[in-house]
Amino acid sequence: MTNLCYPSHKPLLSAEQALERIASAIIPLSETETVALSDALGRVIAESPQAPQDIPPQANAAMDGYGLNSAQILPSQTFRLHVVGTAWAGQPFVGELADGECVRIFTGAVVPDGVDSVVQQEQVDRDGEFALFGADCPAGRNVRAIGSDVHRGDTLISAPKKLTASDLALLAGAGIADIRARRRLNIGFFSTGDELTPLGEPLGRGKIYDSNRYLLSGLLADANHRVVDLGIVRDDPALLEQTLLDAADRFDVVLSTGGASVGDADYVQETLAKCGQVEFWKLAIKPGKPLAFGKIGASWFFGLPGNPAAVLVTFRKFVAPALRQLAGEPAAGPLQLLARCDSRLKKSAGRQEYQRGIVSQIAPGQYAVKLAGGQESHQLTVASHANCFIVLDADCAGVKPGESVIVEPFSTNLPPL
Repeated sequence: MTNLCYPSHKPLLSAEQALERIASAIIPLSETETVALSDALGRVIAESPQAPQDIPPQANAAMDGYGLNSAQILPSQTFRLHVVGTAWAGQPFVGELADGECVRIFTGAVVPDGVDSVVQQEQVDRDGEFALFGADCPAGRNVRAIGSDVHRGDTLISAPKKLTASDLALLAGAGIADIRARRRLNIGFFSTGDELTPLGEPLGRGKIYDSNRYLLSGLLADANHRVVDLGIVRDDPALLEQTLLDAADRFDVVLSTGGASVGDADYVQETLAKCGQVEFWKLAIKPGKPLAFGKIGASWFFGLPGNPAAVLVTFRKFVAPALRQLAGEPAAGPLQLLARCDSRLKKSAGRQEYQRGIVSQIAPGQYAVKLAGGQESHQLTVASHANCFIVLDADCAGVKPGESVIVEPFSTNLPPL
């Protein structure tokens, strides 16, 4: 596949080839740190903790009711037992049950010695100090056995894994107060361009406000990232080179937007080649063709295009997987769904495209998608409205309404049609 806009004998890399190069180049950081469990949500756990005790540590009631020994149950007959006490969660019943006795028991309470059944309260009638049980009363139910969730010594979570809220609950339930996690990535980012104006300043003729730094700031929000906004760098090769060299000394990853194309004022690729190494530049995708990836010293560098839609695409498809790999997360691909397309999609064969769409759920397991608006790469409104990419293969020459397409949702919460 050749670049028709900028003729070259060297074919452009496909998205798959670019991802393969990134994955083969990046080695996860090995440094770890101790993190309190209260601060561990979203962090990548570096060691696989083992349970220091059984969970639950004692047999307990699975529901509110009456605890008894199943030997007291009379097959196919009603029977009654003397209620001799109460077992509360956190306040166990003290004593032993004799024949003809039971205890009132509540969910989570430790079952007394000899109790092997809890009959739920809806199946019991209370008559003063006695409980009347119905015929065919179930035996051996509603008791959570010691270690029925986790046995002592079991691996609770296999590293590496990005910790979820449920993971934190599991670790807390085992009494683990802190974990070893991969250290955070230090990331610096900046925009390039003489046309860019910071927010709060008057907008001169020919100028635009810098939106890309706010887009990147949101995309980079992650518990595994420590992010610094380096501002706007003017179109000056010497200034850009010094900015990159200084940033490479401070950060594991440096990101820029703009200046990665082939215009007279686009210096990123040229400067990267001068002060570092270029792994690739320009991909067979739309939007986002002028994506530069390389290394400056020990720091990884991504030079993203200047248009917001191209920033969104290149970050989600290439930068985000690289950051996850560098942080030590297990490899994972994007969620892809097959959806009915309700818009006519224009496309020329030659490059893989990521059109911005709105996907909805028609019924469980059924989806429909439409364009979020025009597909010009500068359109911020469309990027704001979109909740997915519509992924069109390089050889696709357009899609008619009613045909099926692949979509990649930005989240798993989808609106109804």
